[in-house]
Amino acid sequence: MPVGIGDAFQNDTKHSRRKLGGALDWTKKPSTYKKYPAAKTIKLSLKFPDQSLPIFEVLKKRRSVRSFSSRPLSKVELSFLLWASTGVRRREHGYEFRTAPSAGALYPIETYIIVNNVEGLEKGLYHYTIEGHALEELKVGDFGEKLSQAALEQEMLVTAPLVLIWTAIFERSKWKYGQRAYRYVYLDAGHIGQNLALSATGIGLGSCQIGAFFDDEINQILEVDGTAESVIYLSVAGHPFG
Repeated sequence: MPVGIGDAFQNDTKHSRRKLGGALDWTKKPSTYKKYPAAKTIKLSLKFPDQSLPIFEVLKKRRSVRSFSSRPLSKVELSFLLWASTGVRRREHGYEFRTAPSAGALYPIETYIIVNNVEGLEKGLYHYTIEGHALEELKVGDFGEKLSQAALEQEMLVTAPLVLIWTAIFERSKWKYGQRAYRYVYLDAGHIGQNLALSATGIGLGSCQIGAFFDDEINQILEVDGTAESVIYLSVAGHPFG
């Protein structure tokens, strides 16, 4: 039976009692945070929506939403979605713990957003700086159509007021876990995507997570190299249509 690249990866990255890695070189540990120091910074408030559904109701109501109304997202809603998906929830003993788990607390996932219709923000591409709970404005303009084309012509990337794009900086995890890190990177992205889906549902919004896209076309929009950092996962969010 032929073995594909996925089969080989699964087999080659298995843990065994004979091989669990060696000592870590702490001088080579990558930075936890990516920053764009030349970008305009837009601070986000930690004042969140007053009402959210109980978790039992959220789980019953969560579904994939692909049709959105023309109603814009508020900055309060945007701020909550970003914090709830991957924000810092507490600082303790020099460590910053986030709302989503991460293998080894290495946090390889970066969050970018495409704003199509958010109150108080220009259309454009932004980076979420988690440490300061703020946006870094990278490029102003309408990227909806270009992003849709890069994601197999999915129209919701144009009509949704917000698109979240999650990338991975692989070395943050590879520094500790080697090739097995790729397993953890994808798990980390899944945790964040589920946080986004549940938090959106909790405040009356809809979301749909997206794994079908042309990687390099989205990497080009983000201006990341596709090797050290590459797109992993997408989601849209907004007020459901009807």
